[in-house]
Amino acid sequence: MRSQIAWQEASGELVGPVRGTRDGIDAVAVARDGRGSTTPGGGMRAAWRSARRDAEADRPLGFGLLAGWQKQVLGRPDVAFRTLPAFAKGGRERYGIHEETQARFDEYLSQATETATDVPLPARAARAYLDVCFFHPFDDGNARSALLTLGFVLAREQVFLEEVGPVRVPRYADDPVGAPALARLIHVLAGAVARRGEVLAQPSARRRCGRG
Repeated sequence: MRSQIAWQEASGELVGPVRGTRDGIDAVAVARDGRGSTTPGGGMRAAWRSARRDAEADRPLGFGLLAGWQKQVLGRPDVAFRTLPAFAKGGRERYGIHEETQARFDEYLSQATETATDVPLPARAARAYLDVCFFHPFDDGNARSALLTLGFVLAREQVFLEEVGPVRVPRYADDPVGAPALARLIHVLAGAVARRGEVLAQPSARRRCGRG
Protein backbone atom coordinates (compact mmCIF):
# COMPACT_ATOMS: atom_id res chain seq x y z
CA MET A 1 0.00 0.00 0.00
CA ARG A 2 2.90 2.38 0.75
CA SER A 3 3.97 2.55 -2.88
CA GLN A 4 0.44 3.31 -4.04
CA ILE A 5 0.11 6.57 -2.10
CA ALA A 6 0.76 9.84 -3.96
CA TRP A 7 2.86 11.24 -1.13
CA GLN A 8 3.87 14.31 -3.14
CA GLU A 9 0.22 15.36 -3.18
CA ALA A 10 -0.79 14.11 0.27
CA SER A 11 -0.51 17.47 2.02
CA GLY A 12 0.48 21.09 1.63
CA GLU A 13 4.05 22.14 2.33
CA LEU A 14 5.08 23.12 5.84
CA VAL A 15 8.07 25.28 6.73
CA GLY A 16 9.36 25.87 10.24
CA PRO A 17 9.82 27.30 12.68
CA VAL A 18 6.42 26.39 14.10
CA ARG A 19 6.35 26.29 17.87
CA GLY A 20 3.53 26.85 20.32
CA THR A 21 3.27 27.17 24.07
CA ARG A 22 2.89 23.40 24.63
CA ASP A 23 4.88 20.39 23.48
CA GLY A 24 2.29 17.76 22.54
CA ILE A 25 4.67 14.79 22.63
CA ASP A 26 6.09 15.84 25.99
CA ALA A 27 2.53 16.08 27.34
CA VAL A 28 1.83 12.52 26.17
CA ALA A 29 5.07 11.35 27.76
CA VAL A 30 4.26 12.99 31.09
CA ALA A 31 0.81 11.39 31.14
CA ARG A 32 2.13 7.95 30.27
CA ASP A 33 5.13 7.91 32.59
CA GLY A 34 2.99 9.25 35.42
CA ARG A 35 0.16 6.72 35.41
CA GLY A 36 1.74 3.65 36.87
CA SER A 37 4.14 2.96 34.02
CA THR A 38 6.78 0.35 34.81
CA THR A 39 9.34 2.32 32.83
CA PRO A 40 11.85 3.80 35.28
CA GLY A 41 12.97 7.39 35.18
CA GLY A 42 10.36 8.84 32.86
CA GLY A 43 11.45 6.77 29.87
CA MET A 44 9.27 8.36 27.21
CA ARG A 45 10.23 11.90 28.25
CA ALA A 46 13.92 10.99 28.24
CA ALA A 47 13.56 9.41 24.80
CA TRP A 48 11.82 12.50 23.42
CA ARG A 49 14.60 14.72 24.77
CA SER A 50 17.11 12.49 22.99
CA ALA A 51 15.08 12.61 19.79
CA ARG A 52 15.00 16.41 19.93
CA ARG A 53 18.77 16.56 20.43
CA ASP A 54 19.23 14.23 17.47
CA ALA A 55 16.96 16.48 15.41
CA GLU A 56 18.96 19.57 16.38
CA ALA A 57 22.12 17.73 15.32
CA ASP A 58 20.47 17.07 11.93
CA ARG A 59 21.04 13.32 12.17
CA PRO A 60 19.52 11.13 9.44
CA LEU A 61 16.74 8.80 10.46
CA GLY A 62 17.52 5.11 10.78
CA PHE A 63 16.94 2.09 12.96
CA GLY A 64 19.99 2.92 15.08
CA LEU A 65 18.38 6.17 16.23
CA LEU A 66 15.09 4.45 16.97
CA ALA A 67 16.84 1.74 18.96
CA GLY A 68 18.62 4.35 21.09
CA TRP A 69 15.33 6.05 21.92
CA GLN A 70 13.64 2.71 22.55
CA LYS A 71 16.18 1.73 25.19
CA GLN A 72 15.01 4.74 27.18
CA VAL A 73 11.33 4.16 26.45
CA LEU A 74 11.47 0.58 27.72
CA GLY A 75 14.18 1.05 30.33
CA ARG A 76 16.31 -1.72 28.83
CA PRO A 77 20.07 -1.78 28.24
CA ASP A 78 19.63 -3.07 24.71
CA VAL A 79 16.90 -3.58 22.12
CA ALA A 80 17.01 -5.29 18.75
CA PHE A 81 14.92 -5.67 15.61
CA ARG A 82 12.29 -8.34 16.16
CA THR A 83 13.05 -11.83 14.90
CA LEU A 84 9.50 -13.23 14.71
CA PRO A 85 6.29 -12.20 12.93
CA ALA A 86 4.22 -9.63 14.79
CA PHE A 87 0.45 -9.32 15.04
CA ALA A 88 -1.92 -6.42 15.72
CA LYS A 89 -5.60 -5.46 15.60
CA GLY A 90 -6.62 -8.67 17.35
CA GLY A 91 -4.67 -10.74 14.86
CA ARG A 92 -6.16 -9.07 11.77
CA GLU A 93 -2.81 -7.66 10.74
CA ARG A 94 0.29 -9.82 10.49
CA TYR A 95 3.69 -8.20 9.99
CA GLY A 96 6.06 -10.75 8.53
CA ILE A 97 9.81 -11.01 8.85
CA HIS A 98 12.51 -12.09 6.40
CA GLU A 99 16.20 -11.41 5.87
CA GLU A 100 15.62 -8.10 4.06
CA THR A 101 13.02 -6.62 6.40
CA GLN A 102 15.37 -4.51 8.54
CA ALA A 103 17.33 -3.24 5.51
CA ARG A 104 14.11 -2.20 3.79
CA PHE A 105 12.93 -0.52 6.97
CA ASP A 106 16.14 1.52 7.14
CA GLU A 107 15.81 2.44 3.47
CA TYR A 108 12.27 3.71 4.00
CA LEU A 109 13.17 5.63 7.17
CA SER A 110 16.00 7.40 5.37
CA GLN A 111 13.48 8.84 2.91
CA ALA A 112 11.99 10.95 5.71
CA THR A 113 15.14 13.04 6.07
CA GLU A 114 16.32 13.22 2.47
CA THR A 115 17.36 16.75 1.54
CA ALA A 116 16.32 16.49 -2.11
CA THR A 117 12.68 15.46 -2.14
CA ASP A 118 9.37 16.63 -3.53
CA VAL A 119 7.40 15.07 -0.66
CA PRO A 120 6.09 17.76 1.73
CA LEU A 121 7.21 17.63 5.36
CA PRO A 122 3.80 16.55 6.79
CA ALA A 123 3.67 13.66 4.31
CA ARG A 124 7.23 12.58 5.17
CA ALA A 125 6.37 12.63 8.87
CA ALA A 126 3.16 10.68 8.31
CA ARG A 127 4.92 8.11 6.12
CA ALA A 128 7.68 7.56 8.69
CA TYR A 129 5.08 7.19 11.45
CA LEU A 130 3.25 4.52 9.45
CA ASP A 131 6.52 2.79 8.54
CA VAL A 132 7.22 2.24 12.23
CA CYS A 133 3.65 1.15 12.92
CA PHE A 134 3.59 -1.49 10.20
CA PHE A 135 7.18 -2.69 10.09
CA HIS A 136 6.68 -3.10 13.86
CA PRO A 137 10.44 -3.25 14.49
CA PHE A 138 10.33 -3.88 18.23
CA ASP A 139 8.78 -6.55 20.40
CA ASP A 140 7.16 -3.80 22.51
CA GLY A 141 6.55 -0.05 22.41
CA ASN A 142 6.08 0.42 18.66
CA ALA A 143 3.32 3.03 19.05
CA ARG A 144 5.62 5.14 21.21
CA SER A 145 8.46 4.64 18.74
CA ALA A 146 6.21 5.79 15.89
CA LEU A 147 5.26 8.96 17.76
CA LEU A 148 8.89 9.76 18.54
CA THR A 149 9.76 9.20 14.89
CA LEU A 150 7.04 11.57 13.72
CA GLY A 151 8.17 14.18 16.23
CA PHE A 152 11.80 13.80 15.16
CA VAL A 153 11.03 14.30 11.45
CA LEU A 154 9.09 17.47 12.24
CA ALA A 155 11.63 18.73 14.79
CA ARG A 156 14.43 18.57 12.21
CA GLU A 157 12.50 21.34 10.44
CA GLN A 158 11.76 23.14 13.74
CA VAL A 159 8.10 22.14 13.77
CA PHE A 160 6.50 21.11 17.07
CA LEU A 161 2.86 20.14 17.51
CA GLU A 162 0.87 21.28 20.53
CA GLU A 163 -1.58 18.38 20.20
CA VAL A 164 -0.85 14.83 19.00
CA GLY A 165 -3.92 13.02 20.31
CA PRO A 166 -5.67 12.94 16.90
CA VAL A 167 -2.57 11.32 15.38
CA ARG A 168 -2.64 8.42 17.82
CA VAL A 169 -5.92 6.81 16.78
CA PRO A 170 -5.66 3.24 15.38
CA ARG A 171 -4.20 3.08 11.87
CA TYR A 172 -4.59 0.23 9.38
CA ALA A 173 -1.99 -1.10 6.96
CA ASP A 174 -4.47 -1.66 4.13
CA ASP A 175 -6.04 1.82 4.22
CA PRO A 176 -5.21 3.91 1.10
CA VAL A 177 -7.32 6.81 2.38
CA GLY A 178 -6.00 6.94 5.92
CA ALA A 179 -2.35 7.47 4.97
CA PRO A 180 -2.78 10.77 3.08
CA ALA A 181 -5.42 11.78 5.63
CA LEU A 182 -2.77 11.48 8.34
CA ALA A 183 -0.45 13.74 6.33
CA ARG A 184 -3.21 16.33 5.98
CA LEU A 185 -3.99 16.06 9.69
CA ILE A 186 -0.38 16.81 10.61
CA HIS A 187 -0.47 19.82 8.29
CA VAL A 188 -3.69 21.05 9.93
CA LEU A 189 -2.34 20.59 13.45
CA ALA A 190 0.85 22.46 12.62
CA GLY A 191 -1.10 25.18 10.84
CA ALA A 192 -3.22 25.72 13.94
CA VAL A 193 -0.07 26.20 16.03
CA ALA A 194 1.30 28.68 13.50
CA ARG A 195 -1.93 30.70 13.40
CA ARG A 196 -2.13 30.88 17.19
CA GLY A 197 1.46 32.08 17.26
CA GLU A 198 0.67 34.82 14.77
CA VAL A 199 -2.28 35.98 16.84
CA LEU A 200 -0.24 36.03 20.04
CA ALA A 201 2.51 37.97 18.30
CA GLN A 202 0.16 40.74 17.20
CA PRO A 203 0.00 43.85 19.40
CA SER A 204 -3.32 44.39 21.13
CA ALA A 205 -5.76 46.95 19.79
CA ARG A 206 -5.11 49.03 22.88
CA ARG A 207 -1.39 49.13 22.21
CA ARG A 208 -1.90 49.79 18.51
CA CYS A 209 -4.23 52.71 19.11
CA GLY A 210 -2.53 54.12 22.16
CA ARG A 211 -4.27 55.55 25.19
CA GLY A 212 -5.27 58.85 23.66
